[in-house]
Amino acid sequence: MTAENPHSEKVHAAKKPPSLHDLILDKARRWWRPAGTATAVLLALLLTWHVIHGQHGLSVWQQKRAEDHALQQEINELQQENAQMRQKVDRLKSDPEAIEREAREKLHYAKPGEVIWALPSAEQKPSPAAGSGK
Repeated sequence: MTAENPHSEKVHAAKKPPSLHDLILDKARRWWRPAGTATAVLLALLLTWHVIHGQHGLSVWQQKRAEDHALQQEINELQQENAQMRQKVDRLKSDPEAIEREAREKLHYAKPGEVIWALPSAEQKPSPAAGSGK
């Protein structure tokens, strides 16, 4: 049995200790997938946070939506007020009774022979000096 088997040499030969380079490559291969997974999860969490709280995120979108709703409501109210004012202007242009009513209320005009009594408004309170009689 002098013929040597190539496999037998490997079995009987002493194993060399792995080099530092081989150890580093082995560690890198073992940790590559978990480190990549952790990095992907971290990036996904950062992206989610940015979508919700970023400059154009959901919270800003909700604020802008509420602001838009309030402005639309204000626009509708102003349009109604404008329509009422247009009706009033049209009446004042065409209806003499409306002109007279406006002149009496706003300008305190009176017809000849009428006497206008000006009463104190409910907002004015009598002064304490007038009621004390001193």
